[in-house]
Amino acid sequence: MNVEQRFAEEQTAQMSEFEEEERRRERRRRFIIIGTVVGALVILAAYFMFQGGAGENAGVAAGENGPARVLPTVTVIVPGSQAISNTISASGTLDARRPMPVGVAGEGGQIARVMVDAGDWVGAGQVLATIESSVQSQQVSSASAQLEVARANLALAQANLDRSLQLVERGFISQADIDRLTATRDAERARVNVAAAQLNELRARAGRLAIRAPAPGLVLERNAEPGQVVSAGSGALFVLAQGGEMEMNAQVSESDLSRMSVGQQATITPVGTTDRYEGQIWQLSPTIDAQSRQGTASIALSYQEGLRPGGFASAEIVSGSIDAPMLPESAVQSDSDGNYVYIINEDNIVERRDVTVGSVGSTGITIREGLQGDERVVRSAGAFLNPGDEVIPQRMSRDDES
Repeated sequence: MNVEQRFAEEQTAQMSEFEEEERRRERRRRFIIIGTVVGALVILAAYFMFQGGAGENAGVAAGENGPARVLPTVTVIVPGSQAISNTISASGTLDARRPMPVGVAGEGGQIARVMVDAGDWVGAGQVLATIESSVQSQQVSSASAQLEVARANLALAQANLDRSLQLVERGFISQADIDRLTATRDAERARVNVAAAQLNELRARAGRLAIRAPAPGLVLERNAEPGQVVSAGSGALFVLAQGGEMEMNAQVSESDLSRMSVGQQATITPVGTTDRYEGQIWQLSPTIDAQSRQGTASIALSYQEGLRPGGFASAEIVSGSIDAPMLPESAVQSDSDGNYVYIINEDNIVERRDVTVGSVGSTGITIREGLQGDERVVRSAGAFLNPGDEVIPQRMSRDDES
């Protein structure tokens, strides 16, 4: 019995030593984890403290009666003011500046020949197509013969009057006969004039069977084919661009339209190409579309093969130069209230400043309104900044800006 008791006591003692060892191990693990966390926090705090004055990540500022505060460091730029070309970008369609629809001017008929095709140059009065004119030719021949008959009757009447005038002096013919013969001569002369007028009318009608170009230009459309029966109501058989001149109807906002004037230069780039064509504004629309709030600036262009009516193109319109700040795109943000930038005031507090942007180019964004140029503007205003935040500004040098 004593043996069993001693064995139980020894076993209990061993179990107690094992549990005590486990508790010591657990405490060591906790100490190690706590030490690791504390060390990481110390390293992180030291990183922010030493990097605050030299980077863009963080800074440390001491309060008057409190512990040090961690402040973000932001990069700022002072844009200044410079002369910038005020360029307005717009898009629109290409059209003929003076389109000339050409159709049937006379009675019409069946087209006999078509002499031109789309893309051909034509001169003023050049025949574009002819209409079958056999009937009109016969009418002209008949009227010409009637004119000859009228002229022969006039010659006979004149001869009778001349002979009678010689006999009236001898008393063989009375004055009444002379008056009658004179009236007959005058009537025949009038018939000659009528026949000549009828002949000229038929010739003019026959001449209108030839469809002619009213002015020199470029053929844009051909809607006529041999054998086609046409009339005055058939619509335009050809469409010409007078002088080959083109235009781009650029759609611009009403604010941009107010800054444009006739004669301003513009550069046109058709969609799908890198070709650039020079033109100038020749007309500004007097009205603004009530739905889109846009107007039209018509830009005149001389004919070039790459300019095709109906195509789409973009335009850059130079409307003088202005003195304005220029910022990188990263500095300008936008929301439902419009475009804005963050500036740093004298107390190093972030302030929001609403701005009006102008042209956007490879060098940056022109600020038309909202900045004087001497403000400290946050170069890259991310979502971590809010108005009222205190920061440590770090000004970017001109070498870095370039």
